[in-house]
Amino acid sequence: MLPAGVIADGFDLLFLLLSIMLPSRDPMMTSSKERQRMKKNYRIAVIPGDGTGPEVVREGIKALEAAAKRFDFTLDFQTFDVGGDRYLKTGEILPDSVLEELRAFDAIYLGAIGHPDVKPGVLEKGILLRVRFELDQYINLRPVKLYPGVDTPLKDKTAADIDYVVVRENSGGLYTGLGGISRKGTKDEVAVQSMLYTYTQVERCLRFAYEYTKRRNARNTLALCGKTNVLTYVYDLWERVFHDMGKQDYPNIKRDYYHVDATCMWMVKNPEWFDVIVTGNMFGDIITDLGAITQGGMGIAAGGNINPDGVSMFEPIGGSAPKYTGKNMINPLAAICAGQMMLDILGEQKAAAAIENAVMNVTAERLKGMGAGRMGYSTSEVGDMVAELVAGV
Repeated sequence: MLPAGVIADGFDLLFLLLSIMLPSRDPMMTSSKERQRMKKNYRIAVIPGDGTGPEVVREGIKALEAAAKRFDFTLDFQTFDVGGDRYLKTGEILPDSVLEELRAFDAIYLGAIGHPDVKPGVLEKGILLRVRFELDQYINLRPVKLYPGVDTPLKDKTAADIDYVVVRENSGGLYTGLGGISRKGTKDEVAVQSMLYTYTQVERCLRFAYEYTKRRNARNTLALCGKTNVLTYVYDLWERVFHDMGKQDYPNIKRDYYHVDATCMWMVKNPEWFDVIVTGNMFGDIITDLGAITQGGMGIAAGGNINPDGVSMFEPIGGSAPKYTGKNMINPLAAICAGQMMLDILGEQKAAAAIENAVMNVTAERLKGMGAGRMGYSTSEVGDMVAELVAGV
C-alpha cells in the first residue's frame, strides 16, 4: 500500500517524465503474454521481504506449484534478498543490478515490505514505489470479494453482495511527489503537493478498466470515482476521456460516475451496485482499504501492480506484521490469493480459478476465523490444505 504522501526528489521527477513520454498501449493484448502461453513456463522473481512475508510467500508457492503440476505448466522461482534486514546490514535498499534483473522475469511475487527498525517510508519508497515507477506498473488492481464463511462488518451483506474490482491508476496524481515546502518551520510556511495527470496516463488506465470490465463479463458496468465538483481540472480530464472512450469503443458497457465521498458511502450501504470501479491514485489508495475491511480484512486482501506489457508484481495487502514473525500463526490466504491473481494475469485462468475455489472451500468449511492465531490451524497447515485442494488430492 502506498504511503500517504511522497516527498519530491529527482528520482520521482525522472519517473514522472518517463511516464509522460510512454506511448499508449492496448493493455489486454501483448506479445509477451503470447510468448508465455506458447512456452508454458514462467520465471517468477520472489521477494519474501520483511516480517511474516517469507512465511506467507512459502504457502503461496505451495499452491502455485500444485496448480502448475495439475495444469501442465512450469514455474521457475528465483528469490531476491530485498528488504529491511538487507538494508540494516548493508545500507542497500534496491540495488540497480537487482532492478535490472527483475525486468527479465514474467512476474514478481512479493511477501511484505516494512521493518520495525527502519524508519517508515524508507523501504516503501525505495522498494515498492521504485519498482512500480521504474517497471511502469501503472495499474493497481484490487479485487474486493467476500468469500463464503468470512465475516464482514456490513450488516446483512453476504458473498453475493460483495464482489467487485477497483482499478487504481498507479503512476500519477499526488503520489508523483511534485511539490515542495518554503519557509519551513516558520509561521509563514507553505506546503504544496500537486496532483498531476497527463492524457496518456488517464487514457491507458481507463482503457485497461474498460477491457477488464468486458473480460470480467459480470454486470458490465464501469464506475468512475472522482471529485469533479472540487478537483475541476484533473477530474474534468478523467470524466471527458471516460465518456468519450465509452461511447466510441465500449457502447455495451454501462457507465456510472460517483464522487469519492459517495463511493465510500455506497461501498458500505450497497456494495452490490458495483462491478468495476476506476479511479486515480489517491482515491484508489483510500477506497481499496475500505473495500478490504468489508471483504473480511487484510488477511484475505490481495493486490496486483500491473504493467500489461511488462513485468507485474503481486502482493498481499496486510503488511509485514512483525509481531507475528516466526510464530507460524499468520493467515497466508491473502498471499495465496495474490498468487492466484498472478496466474490469472499471466493467462493461466484455469489454474487461477482452481486456487480461488480452494481458498473458498477453506474459508467456508475449515477455518474458525481469519485473524492470526484464530484460524484453528497454523500458517503452514492452511497452506497445505489449499495446496491439496488445488492438486485435487
